[in-house]
Amino acid sequence: MLHAPLLPLLIRLAVPTVAVMLMQTVLSVAETYFVSGLGVDAIAAASLVVPVMLLMTMVSNGGVGGGVSSAVARALGAGRQEEAESLVWHSVVIAIGAGGLFTVTVIAMGPTLYRALGGTGASLQQALQYSNILFGGAVLFWISALLQSALRGAGNVRAPALIMLGGVCAGLVISPVLILGWLGLPRMGVAGAGVAQVLCTTGSVGALVASMRSAGSKLRLRRYPLRHDHFEAILGVGLLSTLNAAMSTLSMAAITAAAGTFSVATIAGYGIASRLEMLLVPVMFGFGTATIAVVGTCIGAGDVARARRAALVNALFVGGLLEVLGIGVAFMPGLWMAHFTSDPDVLAVGGQYLRLMGPAFGFIAITLSLYFAGQGARRVGWPLAVGVLRFVCALSAAALVFAGRLSLESAFLVVTGGAIAGAVLTVWGFARVQWGRR
Repeated sequence: MLHAPLLPLLIRLAVPTVAVMLMQTVLSVAETYFVSGLGVDAIAAASLVVPVMLLMTMVSNGGVGGGVSSAVARALGAGRQEEAESLVWHSVVIAIGAGGLFTVTVIAMGPTLYRALGGTGASLQQALQYSNILFGGAVLFWISALLQSALRGAGNVRAPALIMLGGVCAGLVISPVLILGWLGLPRMGVAGAGVAQVLCTTGSVGALVASMRSAGSKLRLRRYPLRHDHFEAILGVGLLSTLNAAMSTLSMAAITAAAGTFSVATIAGYGIASRLEMLLVPVMFGFGTATIAVVGTCIGAGDVARARRAALVNALFVGGLLEVLGIGVAFMPGLWMAHFTSDPDVLAVGGQYLRLMGPAFGFIAITLSLYFAGQGARRVGWPLAVGVLRFVCALSAAALVFAGRLSLESAFLVVTGGAIAGAVLTVWGFARVQWGRR
């Protein structure tokens, strides 16, 4: 962490997480494929739930999870093993509270929420079935996410990767069986995807707890007295990061709602196209969590210069990689969309979105790379400002679509402009904000 060449170190820490998260995304895409055989209403139902599920994923992993990784990395960088393990226990307490809050809120507000996003009739009913099952297991999802974040903050990427791999392999078997009713089981439709995800998450939590309770674990899970300063160490970064993650996801929800003013096919087209961005998440998250570990450890050890070099190296590498992908998909959107549907209206909306947003993929990657680095350094003010900018752009575009003053294509263009402007502001903030120990 403190002496190895930076790019090889970041790649070594990131690749296991990237590889397994890509498989996790493949599972999500496969579920979309299985659901697509049930008709446009089923695709639309899954698309309605995606922004809410993505909100929980980003808040738990990229928000509070980033705070956990950062706090554990700084404690270990300063040689405080006991404090690092106490932070792990505090993260479990946070997971139980946050997961319970998601369960109660989404189940209670689901009908209003999905109706506001454009759900009606069969698509709304299927979305509610899927959502209630999925968010009924929110506590388990949060515990899994935060324990994995703690391990990554300690530089242990192998255990989370293997556990995630096991969950993905199980999901690839369980999901089609429940969705399509194979092996003589009842055909559950979209709801089957929710049941499969809850079952796989339950297995992941069991494996994580067993691993971290074992004598050989370098970061043990055990009870500690609750301390205000340890909650503050996690949530001081995590809560601000949560706002950023929430605004990012709510931006997607706003555009989904704008698409819902046109037709079910429009929701489905945007939903399929925006799923491609989920393929970017494993790369950005894998390298981002590696950066948190390196930056946090270096900050804890007092080596601020190396921490900043790690942040810059990661941003340039990941940004260049994803810009190439984005330009490719902008020229050939059909290579993605045609896997899920042949409906011309759905293909037209999805292709329109990818042609505009694809060239911004590299800019999004730079923004998120420096956001993760800011978490490691406990400097998340300027990434929050970028989140506000992108949120305002998406909300404004959606509001103008609702008012009939903006076409959906123009709304996509505004969102793309916000992503590019956000990257510029992020780089400016990184150059100006001083890092150091607190």
